[in-house]
Amino acid sequence: MATLNSIVRGACACALAGAAFAASAQESNQAGTDATVNPTVARQQAQEIARGDPPRWYRDDPAQQTLRKELGAALQEAQNACRKAPAAERKSCMNEARATWQRETAQLGKPMPRQ
Repeated sequence: MATLNSIVRGACACALAGAAFAASAQESNQAGTDATVNPTVARQQAQEIARGDPPRWYRDDPAQQTLRKELGAALQEAQNACRKAPAAERKSCMNEARATWQRETAQLGKPMPRQ
């Protein structure tokens, strides 16, 4: 049978091993913090994050292609409606339709807001 001393020694060994494991885990958690990142790299990362996702991620997206087609169709419909308007209003109507198309097309390159 185990003596009281051997039980106490085993308990102490387990406690020390647990403390050593906790200390090493804490060190590894601190190693991955922003404080250890080179300041030059941190500035570069901040600039990249501020710019958002690169447009190339969305270029060949089928949903984006569909939206582009729909915007083109909406522009055509607006222009057709402008052609039926009185002559005095046509130019401003066409300019407004084109401006709307340009504004909405420019939004396609930007990522959708995260929810």
